[in-house]
Amino acid sequence: MVQNPRLPGEAPIRLGKALKRSFFGRSVHEVAPDLIGATLLFNGVGGLIVEVEAYHHTDPAAHSYRGPTPRNQVMFGPPGFAYVYRSYGIHWCVNFVCEEAGSASALLIRALEPTHGIATMRRRRHLKEAHALCSGPGKLTEALGITIEHDALPLDQAPFSLHARVGSVDIVAGVRIGITKAIDLPWRYGMKGSKFLSKPFPV
Repeated sequence: MVQNPRLPGEAPIRLGKALKRSFFGRSVHEVAPDLIGATLLFNGVGGLIVEVEAYHHTDPAAHSYRGPTPRNQVMFGPPGFAYVYRSYGIHWCVNFVCEEAGSASALLIRALEPTHGIATMRRRRHLKEAHALCSGPGKLTEALGITIEHDALPLDQAPFSLHARVGSVDIVAGVRIGITKAIDLPWRYGMKGSKFLSKPFPV
């Protein structure tokens, strides 16, 4: 469980140390659990990361599986950069590039627990319920204002700001959502018991 739990809308939690690009220069399966409970801010708006999915270059479900394209070029570069793409022609999704340059592996940020700029999120999403503001990859980019304009930006410089988690969390893993390949890989990571997930993990 999260230490010192709070309710959405209370005073912002204490931020951990700022994460540098070097933090992402490891296996996606090492970075993923370390990001659960970390804070993602974009122009000061954001919250605790409660759910991510890992995509490795050897994974048929990864955008990089068939090699570089104009869209996924940033995945083949150094770690610690944002990869933003449009999903199904509707929603923007933000990923964090991991591992060494050329690995083309990344983490999809699936859900946040809102902690900063909640009023701004509500205005952008036209919603009041805190649990629904960032409970999906397209929802959170809309709430934070992330678009294709922010593709390939460094994660340790404005407008991005990432901070290590403070305290401890219980982490669960399961299969990924909304894919048709490599569907049995347990590469979705989340905060156990969080009410802000895009979809609950099986008990």
